[in-house]
Amino acid sequence: MSQAADAVAAWLAELAEQRRLSPHTISNYRRDLDKLLSAAGATPLAELHGQQIRRFIGQMHAQGLGGRSLARTLSAWRGFFAWLGRRGAVPANPCEGVRSPKSPKLLPKALSVDEVNRLLEPVADDDSLLAARDTAMFELFYSSGLRLAELAALDRDALDSILHEGEVRVLGKRSKARIVPVGRMAQRALAAWAEVRDQLAGADEVALFVGQRGRRISHRVIEDRLAKRAVQLGLPRHVHPHMLRHSFASHVLQSSGDLRAVQEMLGHASIASTQVYTHLDFQHLARTYDAAHPRAKRKP
Repeated sequence: MSQAADAVAAWLAELAEQRRLSPHTISNYRRDLDKLLSAAGATPLAELHGQQIRRFIGQMHAQGLGGRSLARTLSAWRGFFAWLGRRGAVPANPCEGVRSPKSPKLLPKALSVDEVNRLLEPVADDDSLLAARDTAMFELFYSSGLRLAELAALDRDALDSILHEGEVRVLGKRSKARIVPVGRMAQRALAAWAEVRDQLAGADEVALFVGQRGRRISHRVIEDRLAKRAVQLGLPRHVHPHMLRHSFASHVLQSSGDLRAVQEMLGHASIASTQVYTHLDFQHLARTYDAAHPRAKRKP
């Protein structure tokens, strides 16, 4: 078991250093591989075969793990065994040909344009500094379709291009850089935040967005502040940062129909990841059709 654990540690270190995967992704892989080592028990990795892998996956499915989670787990296992195979540590990849159970395809949840407008309205807040910061963050989420990690990682020097060029440079997954436009309303909110940021930020803090202690704001605080704002404004569902990213993509696609442009702005490596928003767009069109077309609905 110690040799297997050492191999896992070496593979994860290589992924972090050479492929520059995020700490979050590395943590997920480590958790998935811990499941493999636990399921294998005393059986050496080199002696595992496809039928055993299928049994492990089946057992986890029976315990309630969904198809998407199992697919991710199996992908991690497959990559690990491929790495071992290139080093001659296993005779074959036991995960080849093994598939995870299918799960229903869930479309990302997006807010309507009216809901977004309500969410970005001014909110009475005891602390005007936090209100200015929150408005700037949420406007930027929706304006540019940023991921949570991308927004939290922005430094103060990003303000120059945001305010003067109307664009922001971010580092996405696998440290891939992209430049995305920033809209007028987001620029205005960020300009207001820039005027008061130093009242909250520590003297040596470089982060654009900071928490109450003056240091770079955490992902959890951003999530909590957005959820709280949605409740204050009476939105009928839980709102999280990725929902603003989904809303950005859906609304831009509805207006432009340019799937490639949306792909570039979201930083998707594959167009397939972006195509899900065409389904959201169709749902919007279908609702409009049902509401407006005289023959859309059966008469009672």
